[in-house]
Amino acid sequence: MSRQPTIKDVATKAEVSFKTVSRVLNREPHVRKEVRDRVLAAAAALDYRPNNAARGLTGGRSRLIGFLYDNPNYSYVTQGEAGALLRCREAGYHLVVEPIDSQADVARQIEQIISSLRLDGVILTPPISDAPAALATLDRLGVAHVRIAPSAAREAAPCVFIDDEAAAYALTRHLIELGHKAIGFVQGHPDHGASRQRQAGFERAMAQAGLAIPAQLIAQGYFTFESGMAAGEALLSQRERPTAVFAANDKMALGVLAAARRLGLSAPADLALAGFDDNRVSRLSSPQLTTAHQPVDVMCAAAADMLVALAGGETLDQPTLQLPFEIEVRASSAAPPRAPLSSPASAV
Repeated sequence: MSRQPTIKDVATKAEVSFKTVSRVLNREPHVRKEVRDRVLAAAAALDYRPNNAARGLTGGRSRLIGFLYDNPNYSYVTQGEAGALLRCREAGYHLVVEPIDSQADVARQIEQIISSLRLDGVILTPPISDAPAALATLDRLGVAHVRIAPSAAREAAPCVFIDDEAAAYALTRHLIELGHKAIGFVQGHPDHGASRQRQAGFERAMAQAGLAIPAQLIAQGYFTFESGMAAGEALLSQRERPTAVFAANDKMALGVLAAARRLGLSAPADLALAGFDDNRVSRLSSPQLTTAHQPVDVMCAAAADMLVALAGGETLDQPTLQLPFEIEVRASSAAPPRAPLSSPASAV
């Protein structure tokens, strides 16, 4: 062939995955002899040589991938870690999990991590995936990075995401189609781009249905259970309370559920409830939570795949990857009660 053969060419000729080729070329154990021989024969036939200009040169790799996070939703973080960790192990890499304080000097924190660990690549989770200082620092240091769920400039670097606005729109439509007209919304953390996208989807669905969104039906949250509880108490203590509440993540939705119970309300008899993410807690709650499924583990696994390919000197075929979402309808959402609604606190 006229161009320099790549690891993918070797994988195609040997009829294995590029990750298997990487494991063979790096002399990793637990590869069957027949597979190893086939890969080595394919590499020899193609006269394959690692790209010495690439940072992923075998002799220069640390075989470490960083996972950087600053997210109050630890269910999101652990789900992402699990997906990335499994894929790293399959490729013979190790995942290094490092917290970042996005309110402090992000550039300095990242420089310290890179200088001490010599990472082959970095997975950036929200809100760091939208932090200009983080992106500029990694570009300056020449470290490959993949962004999870960025809200802006997706063409600037490889990224994996879902359509948050479309998911929020579909979830709001579900509540509207059940017959709800007064729907409260708990906003996500203001530093996260997904918060704005989810609110935009909610507002679009309400507008298309000709439904008003009074200011008192919007409450600020911060992706934490406690903020969801505070927002729920504010929304449900009003004289004319909403018949349904959509919270921008599952933890806040469960906080709203706790607030409802404190006020003597139950879901879905008195209040329909929906969240976002489909974390494990959404299936353990009573009632189980209607939510938008965001495949965080699959997203981070795909990001790890991208970084392994980049470390091997590859060019990504699809650097911007949008994954599908699903609306999981569970017991927390039902049609509104027929009786006029007033808050237990204001009823006399």
